[in-house]
Amino acid sequence: MNDYRPPGPEQVETPQPQDSPLSSVANRRGMRGLSKRLVADGLISEAAASRAEEVAREAEVSLLEHIIDAGMVPARQATLTAAWEYGLPIIDLDALRLASLPPAAEFPDKILRRLGILPLTRHGHRLTVAVPYPSTLAQLDELQFATGLTPEGVLAPVDQLGPVLESYLASTENSMLDELANVDDAIGELEYDEGATDITDEQQQVAAAGDDAPIVKFVNKILLDAIRRGASDIHFEPYETSYRVRFRIDGMLHDVAHPPFAMRTRIAARLKVMSRLDISERRLPQDGAIKLRISKTRSIDFRVNSLPTVYGEKVVLRILDPSSAQLGIEELGFTPEQRAMYEAVLDDPQGMILVTGPTGSGKTVTLYTGINILNEVERNICTAEDPVEIKVPGVNQVNVLPKIGLDFASALRAFLRQDPDVVMVGEIRDLETAEIAVKAAQTGHLVLSTVHTNSAAETLTRLANMGVAPFNIASSVSLIIAQRLARRLCKHCKQPADIPREALLSQGFTPEEVEQATLYEPVGCKHCTQGFKGRVGIYEVVPVSDAMSKLIMTHGNSMDFDAQARQEGHPDLRRSGLLKVMQGLTSLAEVNRVTKD
Repeated sequence: MNDYRPPGPEQVETPQPQDSPLSSVANRRGMRGLSKRLVADGLISEAAASRAEEVAREAEVSLLEHIIDAGMVPARQATLTAAWEYGLPIIDLDALRLASLPPAAEFPDKILRRLGILPLTRHGHRLTVAVPYPSTLAQLDELQFATGLTPEGVLAPVDQLGPVLESYLASTENSMLDELANVDDAIGELEYDEGATDITDEQQQVAAAGDDAPIVKFVNKILLDAIRRGASDIHFEPYETSYRVRFRIDGMLHDVAHPPFAMRTRIAARLKVMSRLDISERRLPQDGAIKLRISKTRSIDFRVNSLPTVYGEKVVLRILDPSSAQLGIEELGFTPEQRAMYEAVLDDPQGMILVTGPTGSGKTVTLYTGINILNEVERNICTAEDPVEIKVPGVNQVNVLPKIGLDFASALRAFLRQDPDVVMVGEIRDLETAEIAVKAAQTGHLVLSTVHTNSAAETLTRLANMGVAPFNIASSVSLIIAQRLARRLCKHCKQPADIPREALLSQGFTPEEVEQATLYEPVGCKHCTQGFKGRVGIYEVVPVSDAMSKLIMTHGNSMDFDAQARQEGHPDLRRSGLLKVMQGLTSLAEVNRVTKD
């Protein structure tokens, strides 16, 4: 064999592989292949090779590692031979400039030191690292899990790699200017109380598993990424042989990470420790909370729920950002007429405002927008919620706890003895709650609440079906808001849509609208998610007029109420959605998704 001539640092020498350089290549080809090549190249004798194989097996190390550690073959020559045997690239580090490497703060130094690996270059999500042995490739998934990058290994002689790695880590110890360091700083103030309950020995073991640095870094990064991307929910999901993390962004779920399956228990343990759940209980669902302080003036709460599944615990975090309720009524998506009706009823000293729609349609934000308008020093405001999602200074908020007898009805009764001006009830679910809310709305209190129905007309029918007397409905309900949330088209990339005239007419557009309006469709760019950025509300706002009250008193049905609302000029959800399409705020397909004919 010729003398070893390492390639320069600007070029990696890649031997022609006899097999794909996968992470398991060393195990697949075994020690024997390398042993034979070392003998063939005249680097060691056949007897020495056999003894080396035996010692390496007993020590449970690779043959390359043993012969280098034992001084049987110089590290550079042995590494080059291994590179040719396994078909792996090799790099010389002698002339490497540390300044050309990615910032060390982007990577967990414990993993770099333990594996003896050196980050070389980063292109997008791909990271090239120098590794001392082919067997190290099988351990790179740990680095992938901690960083979210896909590592690719090249061999480097260990006698070069060790000193360069130490210099690399030492030269950047004090650098906190890179992005990941800022991420860690921002997350450093996570507020949770690990000592809230006594911890058993078993719990300590589980908690310790969840406190590993890679686990902590991964969970913290996921939380902050979710906030930055505007997610409403985070799903940590175990399956039979895989584990994934998804964000719900603008109402749709998106894959964001696939950590190693073996980490599922440790990730769940970390989340449960942070949210003060019982970390040893894996058989029952649990609820908890996490507070994340992003700055001195802004903090975000996470509502946490764990659910035991057949493959492990699924954990879902709901992000409760108080700033979402402080956008202002002008940002919600009301038309000028709808906004005026809402604001007019908010000025009334008594009555009831009901917001209706499916889960995730933005009802809470609509209610809290009204609460923020009403939140002045001269008003006493009380809310009962399950649970409190957005904390508002100056408002008396109560978490209902049905299991101890504190339900919506009992909270409402207590409110009426607290001299309230405004009362908000998270949801009217039963006759008892409805009757107390009606009584409050008739006796000098403004009541805001939600009902799970599909339209304004169905809300009136629902109250009647609960058993509320028609007279009480007519004399207490002032305004009904039905709503949906549609994804907002990205202003940077939306483009005009080419939709046949007949198709538009069949969707509900008038001939005049078809001729005049320009409709848009999503495209997708660096500013958005698949052509959408944010969401816009679609509303049906119906005040209970004298004519509507008469219909209620005469036991009208939902079709009668709906016809009366159209006669009074209040567009239904479908029509409101089409108006948003003509304004270029959303697409026709999106309106079709969230509304019905």
